[in-house]
Amino acid sequence: MAETTALSSGSKRSVGNRQSNLRLLMNNRLAAGGLVILVAVVLIALAAPILPLADPDVTDPVNRLLPAFSEGHLLGTDELGRDLLSRLIWGTRVSLAVGLSATVIAAFLGSLIGLVAGYAGGRTDAILMRGIDMVMAFPYILLALAIVAVLGPGLLNALYAIAVVNIPFFARNIRGMALGLSRREFVDAARLSGMSHVRILFGEVLPNVLPVIIITMSTTIGWMILETAGLSFLGLGAQPPQADLGSMLGQGRKVLFTNPHVSIIPGLMIFVLVMSINLLGDGVRDVLDPRLKSGSLTRPVARTAVERAVMPGDLTPHRDAILDVRDLRTEFRIGGEIYKAVGGVDLRVGKGECLGVVGESGSGKSVSAMSIMGLAPTPPGRIVGGVALLDGEDLFSASDERIRMLRGLSVSHVFQDPLSTLHPLFTVGNQLVEAIQAHSRMTGSEARKKAEALLRMVRIPNPAERLKAYPHELSGGMRQRVCIAMALANDADVIIADEPTTALDVTVQAQILSLLDRLRKDNDTGILFITHDFGVVSAICDRVAVMYAGKVVETGATEEILSQPAHPYTAKLIQCVPVLGEPERRFGAISGRPPVVNRLPDGCAFAPRCQKATDECRKTEIAMTELSDGRAVRCIHPLSAREAAA
Repeated sequence: MAETTALSSGSKRSVGNRQSNLRLLMNNRLAAGGLVILVAVVLIALAAPILPLADPDVTDPVNRLLPAFSEGHLLGTDELGRDLLSRLIWGTRVSLAVGLSATVIAAFLGSLIGLVAGYAGGRTDAILMRGIDMVMAFPYILLALAIVAVLGPGLLNALYAIAVVNIPFFARNIRGMALGLSRREFVDAARLSGMSHVRILFGEVLPNVLPVIIITMSTTIGWMILETAGLSFLGLGAQPPQADLGSMLGQGRKVLFTNPHVSIIPGLMIFVLVMSINLLGDGVRDVLDPRLKSGSLTRPVARTAVERAVMPGDLTPHRDAILDVRDLRTEFRIGGEIYKAVGGVDLRVGKGECLGVVGESGSGKSVSAMSIMGLAPTPPGRIVGGVALLDGEDLFSASDERIRMLRGLSVSHVFQDPLSTLHPLFTVGNQLVEAIQAHSRMTGSEARKKAEALLRMVRIPNPAERLKAYPHELSGGMRQRVCIAMALANDADVIIADEPTTALDVTVQAQILSLLDRLRKDNDTGILFITHDFGVVSAICDRVAVMYAGKVVETGATEEILSQPAHPYTAKLIQCVPVLGEPERRFGAISGRPPVVNRLPDGCAFAPRCQKATDECRKTEIAMTELSDGRAVRCIHPLSAREAAA
């Protein structure tokens, strides 16, 4: 009961520390400022009936054109003696109501047209979009003037005109989104389940485009207010004696040179109102973008931020290492939480050597590898400790320009999903040529010949024709071979392969592993191979580093670890690998789940799932213990030879 209570309170505390949309919005100073100003203006406008204001329509010729700060008239009076403060507040109320109403009407009709056209496609799409094209063929302000001229001057008619001319803006945006979503798998699944088109459209497609509609509305209200003010300025909107910001500005132009305050005051209000709405709209757009919800509303930079509190002293690399990573620590700061994705990792790769990094999903394998060349996204990631030595050079101290030069030249990356890595709009040949020319002064023809040779090296048949193919025209195995060829384009010293065979079938997986093994031996290239499969490790890796909860828990030669694992976690991982010819072999599933890295337990992180754990394991952090030369384990109760074989 005590454990359950503690976990519940911890969960609540975590949820409380997570940044809400409002908190994210307030982190954006410009958006927060816009929100504060807009709320103040709206509250004052809504309170107009109860404020002690003069009647905005009552004329007083005796007190006409009084300057600002006159007695009884804080902002002065206009050419008919009407109080400018009262007319400003009531006029702002009218302009806000018209701008918001026009936006809602345009968003509703435009989004509905866009949803139906994008989802239905075919003739329906063609008819609806050609109608939208006809509306867009006219300059929008001239079309608005024409609509008001037909309907007659008036604020309501101006509202209709502004709404109509903005319908195509919403329709075009939403149609493109709906068109892409209607071809997605979840929509096909909904059709197969027997759902009607109406239910699919409003239950499956609409929720996915709703954030775009909200963002578009938030950035359009200001424009609607400006358009309404423009029509009123021309005398086609609000009619005397009713006041809105545009009509006040139009009436003030008659005395602009003698009494400029009559025009400046409504002009300033239009500026403040539209600017605050636009700033708030930009903030709402950023908050609703899932790629920016990282605690800091900025887009990822080109390199992971390095914020080492203590600079490493000894920068002498291991004598046999081309890549030497020591005590690497990478954190992700999201809201009030700090996720220690990598909590002190040591990795070493020699020339012609393959080091396998093994562990469950979320153990920190990919983050460790991406941190080496500064590919972990910032924000929210940052490197807070450790050193990465590439042939003796500290990568974390190198300049951004130096890192850009080393990427692809000395260190290459092969990612898990080649379809998302390769650019869909360029041929394989163009992308290979670009990778070659980025680090060498070759002509286009020379680079293309080398690209063809690289495809031949990775055993792609008919390479000259394959260079003309787009990524989607190749199979998964072919695409992965192209990525490997790209990694080999500049004879890199180190290749980081991040689960390059996970999505491939067994036959292609074996071919890719054989290819990598042959290439690293022929070119004397070091490979950092990330995987969660010990079966893959046994096929290609010389040494293994097993990771759990952001730390290396065991390292050593592949044969030693496979034959006699010392850490209970390593033994469980090996037991999960099927062995051909042993149908009766039982799989040792690991009970429980890995800990979340923002609430790591004291002591050994694997203790809650370990059958050998004692109270001593839960007290303090466990250090790596060297068992033999090149063999170490992070465990105070390592497995004996008999326990490992059991």
